Amino acid sequence: MLTHLADVALNVLAAPDPTGASVDLDPASQPIPGLGVLVTKLLAWAKWALIVAGILGMFICAGMMIMGRRNRSSTAVDGATGIPWVLGGLTLGAVAATVVGAVL
Repeated sequence: MLTHLADVALNVLAAPDPTGASVDLDPASQPIPGLGVLVTKLLAWAKWALIVAGILGMFICAGMMIMGRRNRSSTAVDGATGIPWVLGGLTLGAVAATVVGAVL
């Protein structure tokens, strides 16, 4: 293990190779052995929780708009103002993997 780390450190810290051979400083991602199934399950649970939260958020906004229709216009406005926030959160959750993959 230590010899492998030493080889990696020498490759990263060494001067450029004059022959043109290069060291791959951006290797492809690989799952940690044994954690792939667990992480996939946790991500699936997080996605399910996001769907439930989005549905509840929309229901709450709709309920506030319904209850605030008469004599409580600020409640209706608060419900309508919450809709973009719910949609923004759902959109962020939907594109999270794409954004992280593009950055890394």
